Amino acid sequence: MDLPRFARPRGENGSSSSSPNLYVANCGPAVGISHRTVAAVFGDFGDVKGVHAADETGTRVIVCFSEESSARAALEALHGRPCPLLGGRTLHIRYSIIRPSISQLNDSVSVSLSASELNIPGLYLLHDFVTAKEEEELLLEVDARPWNNLAKRRVQHYGYEFCYQTRNVNTKHQLGGLPSFVSHVVDRISMFPNAEDVADAVLDQLTVNEYPPGVGLSPHIDTHSAFEGLIFSLSLAGPCIMEFRRYTEGTWHKCPSSIDLKMENSVNDSNYLRRAIYLPPRSMLLLSGEARYAWHHYIPHHKIDMVKDSAIRRGPRRVSFTFRKVRTDPCRCKFPHYCDSHR
Repeated sequence: MDLPRFARPRGENGSSSSSPNLYVANCGPAVGISHRTVAAVFGDFGDVKGVHAADETGTRVIVCFSEESSARAALEALHGRPCPLLGGRTLHIRYSIIRPSISQLNDSVSVSLSASELNIPGLYLLHDFVTAKEEEELLLEVDARPWNNLAKRRVQHYGYEFCYQTRNVNTKHQLGGLPSFVSHVVDRISMFPNAEDVADAVLDQLTVNEYPPGVGLSPHIDTHSAFEGLIFSLSLAGPCIMEFRRYTEGTWHKCPSSIDLKMENSVNDSNYLRRAIYLPPRSMLLLSGEARYAWHHYIPHHKIDMVKDSAIRRGPRRVSFTFRKVRTDPCRCKFPHYCDSHR
């Protein structure tokens, strides 16, 4: 039996979130209630796009509305109560989503919850790097300042402006120091555990990115000649999946747009290793060493991510604070195939 795959949607903290689809238990063909009858009853609350079997029992269905508000009204009116129009049966209802296969969402890459599971040298992830109150304060600070609009997201730059056309910075044009509202974050970075050279890091560039739902980031390595060896990224407001790719051939190009498109669409290409990690809100990611210089990082353009068999919907926005140190001399890393300073 070819059944659609459904799952309970989860918000960023694991709680259920709303959806235009409802999972309805204790009704269906096996108990003498047709899908047409179910559609007619639930149609009193709004336009019903369809009714599907939730499983092979014949006693559970998925009711798909056009609008979330209709699903909410039906759930509030019918959940846990006998329904006279459905034989007096007591319905058990919760929100549901149509869950794409893991291959559709994460391209068959297993998503890890900790950096150690990925076995990428130089990659670290700390959960709860800032508190919920600090997260709120940081978001208020950037929202009080002007944003620059890119094609699909908004950005702010501090210290030095990053030029997306050249993937570099103009070291002769400094915007000023890092803003005072991130001072406590920078101080905390200096105590980052288990990572070399962090205590001596002098960070002077900050890029703030705001990602709407479904917007990600093309595969790339931060330009070697632009920034030094430690890159810190703080995730706020919403979660995401970050994928890492290690290509067997060097992929630094002067024309990033064409190579990005090729790499992003080469899901089934076998010339690279792939890893993926879940970045929850308030977590801090560190790229150093091999992770910084040799692995492309990439945020898939999804609204829903599969993490350990759970469907996690991205929030209304995700905001990242990326801290870096601008490089003033050529890169002398150990990864010349990925380095523009060696070209």
